[in-house]
Amino acid sequence: MTVIEALSGARWRDSGDRSDLAVVMIAALVVASGLAILISVANGASDASLFDVARAIVTGDSAALAARDRIIIFDIRLPRSIMGFLVGASLAVCGAAMQGLFRNPLADPGLVGVSAGAGLGAVIMIVLGGTIAAPVYGLLGFYALPAAAFLGGLVTTLLLYRISTSHGQTSVATMLLAGIALSALAGAATGFLVYLANDQQLRDLTFWSMGSLAGATWTKLAAISPIMLAAFAVLPFMAKGLNAITLGEATAYHIGIPVQRLKNITIIAVAAATGAGVAVSGGIGFVGIVVPHLLRLVIGPDHRYLLPASALLGGALLVLADLFARTVVAPAELPIGIITAIAGGPFFLWILLKNRSRLNL
Repeated sequence: MTVIEALSGARWRDSGDRSDLAVVMIAALVVASGLAILISVANGASDASLFDVARAIVTGDSAALAARDRIIIFDIRLPRSIMGFLVGASLAVCGAAMQGLFRNPLADPGLVGVSAGAGLGAVIMIVLGGTIAAPVYGLLGFYALPAAAFLGGLVTTLLLYRISTSHGQTSVATMLLAGIALSALAGAATGFLVYLANDQQLRDLTFWSMGSLAGATWTKLAAISPIMLAAFAVLPFMAKGLNAITLGEATAYHIGIPVQRLKNITIIAVAAATGAGVAVSGGIGFVGIVVPHLLRLVIGPDHRYLLPASALLGGALLVLADLFARTVVAPAELPIGIITAIAGGPFFLWILLKNRSRLNL
């Protein structure tokens, strides 16, 4: 295998140059993402038409909307849809980045314990924010929850990489087992904190643990968006290195890739984006493993295109999943984590069965 093949991601699949198709796909996903957000904002318990909502959002002219509809659309649905897009984009792009860094198709923030670690950090702030962690809340304000989730995700990611990587090679079996162990430890600590929680905290934690965007507000969006956007801005610059590292860390180093810096930046970006998403939406699984695989089947494994495409498709799918969650049993609402698990679980089993011989599982 040549260096050129490595940099184009040929180790994942020898499928020729699909860069033109990837560009078209990304352009289509930009349009699809905008439509998904618009459809999500326009549908629900209001009398506003899709055209009136689109005009109000694009032009700022909301005269055609009733006062009640303006409140529903701009104060409830719009921040919720934007937050859903950012959370879905972060989960998908983090999944693609982790799969490239660990050089295996099974890495995902939810499956290998990163989301559990981020969730533990968030639960610590929710339960102890009025007592032991009160100084942190006093210092960081509404940034305290995503900061705690980021720290939990970062520690878990670093531990996972340390345990599963030896002599520059990452063992898939070790990574999955370590992820199970770290998830169990984080789950045990979370369970202990839930035991200490009061009734109101317990209700919040129960619904939050199943995944939901119901609590979306402009304030929460302001807290997480800088963190996620910073991670999104950094990860595309890692694409060339992620392509090269498919040959192994030693080979990537010899062709000029700063491997250690690549690992450090990728791990921090993944932990930051995952932590911010978990802090506001709770446990939403399988987005990070389903979306990159779907896109690899179409546009190939080149991370220059895979990372932005994953962000767009992941965001659009989660927005539509949230729309389904809040309308299918209206006026009640399904936890969105249940929907992603029902859709993603069978897909993950298919990936596992398809790749078990190659991965020695």
